[in-house]
This record gives sequence, structure tokens and C-alpha cells, in this order.
Amino acid sequence: MEILRPSLINISGRVYRRNTIKEDQYEEGEEDDSYMGPPASEQFDEEEEEFCDSHSIEQTDKGFSCAIDVPSVLYKYIIGRKGETRRRLEADTKTDIHIPKQGVEGQIVITGSQKAAVSSAVTRVELLVQSFRKKQPFTHFLSFALNHPQVQDGFLRFKEEVLEQCSQDHGVDGSIFQNPAKLHLTVGTLALLNDLEVTQACKQLQHCQDFIKTITEGKPLPLEVTGIEYMNDDPAMVDVLYAKVQVKDGSDKLQTIVERLVDHFVSSGLMVREWDRVKLHGTVMNTLFRKDASAEAGGGRQQNMKEREAFDARNILKSFGSYHFGEFDLSAVQISQRYSTDCTGFYTSAGLLNFS
Repeated sequence: MEILRPSLINISGRVYRRNTIKEDQYEEGEEDDSYMGPPASEQFDEEEEEFCDSHSIEQTDKGFSCAIDVPSVLYKYIIGRKGETRRRLEADTKTDIHIPKQGVEGQIVITGSQKAAVSSAVTRVELLVQSFRKKQPFTHFLSFALNHPQVQDGFLRFKEEVLEQCSQDHGVDGSIFQNPAKLHLTVGTLALLNDLEVTQACKQLQHCQDFIKTITEGKPLPLEVTGIEYMNDDPAMVDVLYAKVQVKDGSDKLQTIVERLVDHFVSSGLMVREWDRVKLHGTVMNTLFRKDASAEAGGGRQQNMKEREAFDARNILKSFGSYHFGEFDLSAVQISQRYSTDCTGFYTSAGLLNFS
């Protein structure tokens, strides 16, 4: 850990410093007893003992109690292998931690004779949850749809011309092109682990209405999709090629909206900031889409990150570097479901916010 720039965890608006000692101590165990806890691999500063004021600790006949919302998929990290993590937390804080059965959504209830003890246990559980939440694959993403008919037509022409002129280049084939119905700009990814979190994310999106209307003056934002760029440093070994998107009047309104959206969702605890500045891009070619021709009939299989084959984009960049895909008016931002599509072929919306 870099002393002057320690790893931080944001829990309900409170920031805690985490000292990471080892990163590879967690081993997946049996499905019912799961993981060992973090003390062997992570140690938290004394700040974890601060009173956790983001939860209501109630006084009861036997002492104090606090209920916290935790998605069921994360229970195993609090229980630990053969229950060791929970027992250690209970012993350290002199509390009892009651966890619903695996797969049953509900609240984890922490009880104890001392209010400070319950507060400490709540904070430690939250730190565990936040630490392992970051390891969960994203389920939703905040996005702008780019699948306007004019842009789709431009994309299909682009695909046809690229395959006609550059199909002899290494790794270039039709399977690595984006589905035109799914063209989009990703603002940020979200790991929403139960229905409650999806509902919370949708409410947070609606809270962004005021600043978006202020920036757009309550009108759709005229955009143009022109030019292509690649993600890595070597144009001969490219995994992702994307279309560039900008506001037609040359303003930074779209970038401002994106940064404000990310700031809002990060502060709510629903999103993890990946970059200091969001890179606006509409993916048009991605080697993760590539189909394995040797797979059995039925469309083949998509490659994973380790086995993906890069493509040579030098001729594509030379011939199509300033390609014009089209123009359209952007009028909404949505929370999209990662693995679901609607009747139009675009990602199913979990929540939508119109600009006007």
C-alpha cells in the first residue's frame, strides 16, 4: 500500500482506510460454508471503531440491535468457511450476528449488550460487504443508446466496407462487430445484487433529473458519431475499436452530464470509480464477440478475456479513421440490464430518465 495514497472504502458516505497485506488468501470452499474472513489478508485501521451513523441502532429489552440490508449472494463472505468469519466477528465485538438462510433475501441483524459493540460489528460487516462487492461481476450499466436508425445504417455500411476492404488483415471477421441494435455509450457499470438495489439505483437515476435538465435546458442533445479510435497502444494488436461521439455544437455538455452521473452514483455507493475521467466511446468492434469457428453448430461460443485474439486495425484506421456513422438527438439515459434485451434488440431498461 502507498502510505500517502491508501486504498479507501466508501460506506454510506463515510470513507475508511484499508491496509491490504495479502490479496490472494481467499479460497473458495464448499458452497454452504464458503469463504474465510479477511483478518488473515486485510486489516482495517482503528477508524472502523467509529460509531456507524448510517444505520439505526435501536435499544431493546436485552440491549441494542441493528438491521442492515445485505444481498444474499454476499452472505457467504460474512459467514466464512465453516462459520469462522462470523464467529470471529462475534467474539471480537461481543455481539450476535443473525444471517438469513443462503438465497433468502432479508436483513442481517446484529445484537449486543453495548451500543458501541453493535456499531463496531456493523462497520466490520459493511467493510466486508464493500470489499467483496467489488469482486462481483457487473449486472447492469448506465448507458446512452446509440442505436438510432441513422447510426445503425451507418454502422452496417461501415461493417460491409471494412469486410470488403480489410478482411484479409489478421483477426478481422464479421463476428467481432457489435450488434447494431446494441450500439451504446457506457457511462459506468453497476453490480446490483438484488431487486432492492435495482430499485435504489433507479431512484438515484431520477435524482439526476435536475442537473441534466439544467445542462440540456430540457431539450434533446444533438450528437454526431464520427471517427474511430482504438483502446490500446498498438494498432496492429487491437481488441476494441470504438466510434467517437461528440455534441454537434462542439460543447462539453455530454461529457459534463457523464461526469456528474458518475459522481452521483459513486457517492451513493452503487458504482465504483474506474477512471478519473470517463472516456466516451461507442464500441463497434470487440474481440470478445469473436465466435470460435471450431465450436459445435449453434453459433459457436464467445471467447473469454484470456483467449481473445486481437486484430490488425491499421488499414481500418487508415481507410475509415474519419468515418461518419450518423447524427441523432440524444434524449435519455438508462440503467441497462447486462444479459437481457427488449423487443428492439437493445438492452432491457431497468430505469429510464428522459432529458425533457
